[in-house]
Amino acid sequence: MSEISSNFLYEAIDSDIASGKVTADGIHTRFPPEPNGYLHIGHCKAMVIDFGTAKKYGGKCNLRMDDTNPAKEDTEYVDAIKEDIRWLGFDWEDRFYYGSDYFEKDYELAVGLIKKGLAYICELTPEQFRDVKYAGDTKNPAVSPWRDRPIEESLDLFERMKNGEFPEGKYTLRAKIDLASGNFCMRDPVIYRIKYVEHHRQGTKWCIFPMYDFAHPIQDALEGITHSLCSLEYVIHRPLYNWVIENVDLDYKPCPPRQIEFARLNMTYTVMSKRYLRELVETGVVDGWDDPRMPTLCGLRRRGYTAASILDFIEKIGVSTTNSLVDHRLLESCIRDELNMTAPRRICVQKPVKVIIDNYPEDKVEYFSVANNPNDPEAGTREIPFTREIYIDEEDFAEVPPPKFKRLKPDIEVRLMGAYIVKYAGIEKNEDGSIKAIHCTADLETGNGNPIDGRKIKGLTIHWVSAKYAVETDLMLYAPLVTLENTGDLEEGEKYSDYMNPDSCICIKGAKAEPALADAKDGDRFQFARVGYFIKDTKNPNTFNRIVSLKENKKA
Repeated sequence: MSEISSNFLYEAIDSDIASGKVTADGIHTRFPPEPNGYLHIGHCKAMVIDFGTAKKYGGKCNLRMDDTNPAKEDTEYVDAIKEDIRWLGFDWEDRFYYGSDYFEKDYELAVGLIKKGLAYICELTPEQFRDVKYAGDTKNPAVSPWRDRPIEESLDLFERMKNGEFPEGKYTLRAKIDLASGNFCMRDPVIYRIKYVEHHRQGTKWCIFPMYDFAHPIQDALEGITHSLCSLEYVIHRPLYNWVIENVDLDYKPCPPRQIEFARLNMTYTVMSKRYLRELVETGVVDGWDDPRMPTLCGLRRRGYTAASILDFIEKIGVSTTNSLVDHRLLESCIRDELNMTAPRRICVQKPVKVIIDNYPEDKVEYFSVANNPNDPEAGTREIPFTREIYIDEEDFAEVPPPKFKRLKPDIEVRLMGAYIVKYAGIEKNEDGSIKAIHCTADLETGNGNPIDGRKIKGLTIHWVSAKYAVETDLMLYAPLVTLENTGDLEEGEKYSDYMNPDSCICIKGAKAEPALADAKDGDRFQFARVGYFIKDTKNPNTFNRIVSLKENKKA
């Protein structure tokens, strides 16, 4: 999957094609991430829409770094964004751009607006600007004292701003539009400001920077973008987008760009604030942008999610014009469905307790053949060693069992997965009362079959590994970083940190696994029988991250 199924965006584009405004193969979109952090699952929806739309029509999609705000931008993020896009299977070919590529043109077009009397230099402070912008009403709008500044004076001040003659905040360039507009974005918005910050590509060449609402439509126009697909928060900005297109001096080929908005992705128990995700990294709450608890694409990749599962998720949520909250369990179900069909099976005992088969020879080793994946016959089988001493999970035994407990206990037999039927015979304990070893007897006639006397086994099948041949590993069990279901519901004064989940990462050390797991390579995925789906971590040796449980967690 690499495109979204039919939706209102395609209907709008089809209409433009039918009207002759543009041809199908002339459809040109862009994906414009800001390189001030790593892409997260929310960006993925926009990426699929931008690249998928271009693919559907046989058109093109540009990759453009929105680096007009230099405060937090870095080449590290540029490289990471490229890697994530390629990982998901998209290609911008030779159309890679930076918003900063157009700084000269932005400045030239801003000068053109001043000359037309459509922009002026304002001296209001940010606080005063907010007061004026939101003061008054459509009948009695508040007006900047500098709105009628002479054109020549604004041109002179704007050039001196560019030359670095004034401190930050002293002047801004504002578009002269409509102070009586009911849309605050049209009430003479700021389109340039002074900022003394070194740019990651331009260095200190510029000390004035265009605002996104001014730069974005110009960038789209210069690149020949036909459809600028944005999230819903830009609906209110669309009149300003169109105003810039209509009033700057540009030739539009094949047509002026059209902005269309769609609902962004909001997911339960997931923070989509790049600023807060950066804070988590910088304060050491997580071990990097690729921490498996992070909603970043690199974090999901390290967690074990595949590109195919994420694309499947994006296709299932679809495209709409109404914001909604998507259950994070839908994403989990996508990777679970994929791995159920593709992941090799292995046995790993999370919390091992030793079991001794009293009637099994001490020096004997036999091997049982087990399917690598019951859903894929071509995956073949593997041989698992069986010995007198084995490990089972402590949760699979109860000396004093609760009601309806059907695993190993004093009064019933259980099946060892792929091997013998065993029955409890006794227990050894350490001085502190903990279990040293459980003793059992095996029905040595069963092997991997049923009892020859036809009796029914009331207990469940439990997994095990040979104590002699087991390999030791650590398991990382992950849960959402926050306990707030809708992270958009923060009350005034609340912070995401108020809802940090203390159980978002649980490390289980000393798990025991079958010997075949010793050959696992970084990034290999498996289903651990009765436990969940895991991936070998790419950073920590001998560690496996749980991707997702075997079954959906109904609680969260």
